[in-house]
Amino acid sequence: MVCFLMNVFKQLLPAKHDIGGAFKYGAAFSSCFRRLSSDTVMEVHSQEQEVVIALGSNVGDRLNNFNEALDLMKKSGIHITRHGCLYETAPAYVTDQPQFLNSAVRAVTTLGPHELLHQLKTIEKDMGRTNGIRYGPRPIDLDILFYGKFRINSDTLVVPHERIWERPFVMAPLMDLIGSTVDSDVVASWHSLSIHSGSLCESWNKLGGESLIGKEGLKRVLPIRNDLLWDWSERTFVMGVLNLTPDSFSDGGKFQSVEAAISQVRLMISEGADIIDLGAQSTRPRADRISPREELERAIPILEAVLEMPEMEGKLVSIDTFYSEVASEAVRKGAHIVNDVSAGKLDDNMIPVVADLKVPYVAMHMRGDPSTMQNRENLQYDDVCKQIASELFTRVKDAELSGLPAWRIILDPGIGFSKNIEHNVDILGGLPAIREELARKTLALSHAPLLIGPSRKRFLGDICARPIAMERDAATVAAVTAGVLGGANIVRVHNVRDNSDAVKLCDVMLKRRSSTA
Repeated sequence: MVCFLMNVFKQLLPAKHDIGGAFKYGAAFSSCFRRLSSDTVMEVHSQEQEVVIALGSNVGDRLNNFNEALDLMKKSGIHITRHGCLYETAPAYVTDQPQFLNSAVRAVTTLGPHELLHQLKTIEKDMGRTNGIRYGPRPIDLDILFYGKFRINSDTLVVPHERIWERPFVMAPLMDLIGSTVDSDVVASWHSLSIHSGSLCESWNKLGGESLIGKEGLKRVLPIRNDLLWDWSERTFVMGVLNLTPDSFSDGGKFQSVEAAISQVRLMISEGADIIDLGAQSTRPRADRISPREELERAIPILEAVLEMPEMEGKLVSIDTFYSEVASEAVRKGAHIVNDVSAGKLDDNMIPVVADLKVPYVAMHMRGDPSTMQNRENLQYDDVCKQIASELFTRVKDAELSGLPAWRIILDPGIGFSKNIEHNVDILGGLPAIREELARKTLALSHAPLLIGPSRKRFLGDICARPIAMERDAATVAAVTAGVLGGANIVRVHNVRDNSDAVKLCDVMLKRRSSTA
């Protein structure tokens, strides 16, 4: 029995420490195992540990399986703090089976390693997993990749998971969970446990790294519905603006009737729109705010009519609102995406509501609200791109703690919102800098789809001496072109035809660039 305990003790040592060095962690170890009898060990672990858990599914409703597993993990004392991206992947080892969804999460728990394993196996069993073919189909697969700073090797559990290093579908979401800078001793220990030069980055690069993403066997996707996974890397997507307000800066009052709105949607779809962004609340600078009830009265009849259009087959509708009540009702009626200019700051219920709705969420950067965003204090930046990234990261981090995973988030740097002319120009040329700053904190968010909305904004009029918003379309095309070549994935525009042509050219240029790199 003593030999068994000593063996387990050695295997639980923190990374980079021998037995002697481990004694500074004595409090943790002294509570890790207690003797019940001469042949029984009870695991006790009161200290909170940070863990990484991989998820996989290829049977049934894969996305719903993920959602159910995450809910059961939370109920089991596994508190999820960060999510990787979502990947659709080709099966490995046993190839004659459906494609998988894969991801990973960071979490904290007071469960000991074997208690954690037991809880995960219980969740798998409760969700219908049976002892079938090894590496075969399964409704859910939950693996412990890392547990605190510890290396574990027992009869039932090996940590780090021994096959991490050969599996791109595990390494990709694992890398999403860390930043390009090491932010804690625990993350440093995970790097030290790599089999390649003490770095997870080296292990990922040995497999092929980012060059693997987008290939047939490993696609980074955003779930629109349970039956629709969106690979936004294929091309740039065009979001057409449908304002249902009487006072929007560009086309206020033009599309308030159902008939006018339908006609405009039909035109935008014919010109190449992939998404219709329906908004019933003006967010122009210093706009008056209307109530959720009034917003719903404007939006819902037109939303219902738009969704019934035959032309909408294969298209998406986003609801542009900062009210959770409006978002909830619009999604219930059939909207696919929630587009929130406040990233949840103007309604405390927005993030939990969207988390429950399980739809994509556009989190836009803005300081203040539409009535105050252009005040002097909201225009103070030392480095606008870095600060946008930092402030968006803070919003998304809080959202993840509320159950909204990173794989459902679209980021918008908020051109024209609490920005002056120079800030807006810096954003258009600085999208790579925004991604780079996000990557320092979390690679998952640095990979998120980026949406930009420069269309007909006042800064374009100021630069080009075009005081009338409708005359800023040429400048909009230039702004969209700069943004797409800098990494934007979605462009929100009023003039769909001209901007659709622009992004098609940009996409060809980007493909040529990548093919000759």
